[in-house]
Amino acid sequence: MVETVTAMGIVISAMPMGEYDKRVVLLTKQFGKITAFARGARRPTSQFLSGTQPMSFGEFTMYRGRNSYTITNVKVTEYFGGEMTNINKMYMGMYFLEMADYYGRENIDGTETLKLIYLSLKALQNDSIPDKLVKNIYELKSLVINGEYPNVFTCVNCGNNSELDYFDLRKNGMICSKCHGNLSKDKLVSQSAVYALQYIISSPLNKLYTFNVKDEVWQEINGIIERYLKEHIEKQFKTLEFLEISYWK
Repeated sequence: MVETVTAMGIVISAMPMGEYDKRVVLLTKQFGKITAFARGARRPTSQFLSGTQPMSFGEFTMYRGRNSYTITNVKVTEYFGGEMTNINKMYMGMYFLEMADYYGRENIDGTETLKLIYLSLKALQNDSIPDKLVKNIYELKSLVINGEYPNVFTCVNCGNNSELDYFDLRKNGMICSKCHGNLSKDKLVSQSAVYALQYIISSPLNKLYTFNVKDEVWQEINGIIERYLKEHIEKQFKTLEFLEISYWK
């Protein structure tokens, strides 16, 4: 007997299969990252035409097979790709999906990651928050969800929770002024940057995109997160190559 399931999710990627079909990768709330086939999705009159595009968010009804799923119905509630007229925003949104694909696994609860993607794509539509900050918030919160984030709350040497002003990449966290000794000013991290990192890590998802920082503080945050990602994630995300460097520099 064929089992029919329904899942809330977003299309991470899609590729053609045969003459008219599509193979899509979905991140779902109920089943984590799964592969699904959409028969006839490439036909101009297909009911799956819009619902199998990357960044399509909604409810997917599927037959569950041994190794994959077959989509039978899609109710699209948001198509973020169609709402992004700026090419840089589009590529940044695709970067979010690519990182979700990197971390995604089948048969795990995808609630937190799915909600983070949804809120982050929404934040890209809000011009009051710089896209470069949205990017950093998404990156760090993704690390948090997957248990790989740095310690920015206490000194990794002594456990002190005050005077944290130096980030040690080798030790994956902050070091207080009493432990690191004399350092040049350009190596120190401001309290504003430390507070911002702590806020991103500890705040609930629905409170993530409720703040902004000065550009000099963003540069500190961005520097720490970029170095941390390069150290802990071996994958080179293709979508980052398409983003203009000047977009967040």
